[in-house]
Amino acid sequence: MNAAQFTCSVETQYLPEQSSASDNVYAFAYTITVRNTGQVTAQLIARHWVITDSAGHVEEVRGLAVVGHQPMLKPGEQFEYTSWTRLATPRGSMKGTFFCIDEEAHWFDTPVPAFELAQAQALH
Repeated sequence: MNAAQFTCSVETQYLPEQSSASDNVYAFAYTITVRNTGQVTAQLIARHWVITDSAGHVEEVRGLAVVGHQPMLKPGEQFEYTSWTRLATPRGSMKGTFFCIDEEAHWFDTPVPAFELAQAQALH
């Protein structure tokens, strides 16, 4: 059986114009690149995010698609998208899983390793 595999990388950015420290709202953009590192064509179908702020509050988000897309990727192809989230603290983290299916209808999970969300001043 040919192996289906996606690999993800993440870049994050603090969004000061969408944030308000006095209201405990800190907004972050994240750009995800999903690359098909497997040997067969496959499609990203759904997502599950676990978002944790530095106070320990956890929010889970599940849904079909990413930013309205369910990209079909041939081996070597990639899909990049940017989304955002808000935290009640200036630091937190996200991790997740993409649920995918290959061209022979075999399901597989693609983990998105934990990544930090941090306002620059909160790092010091």
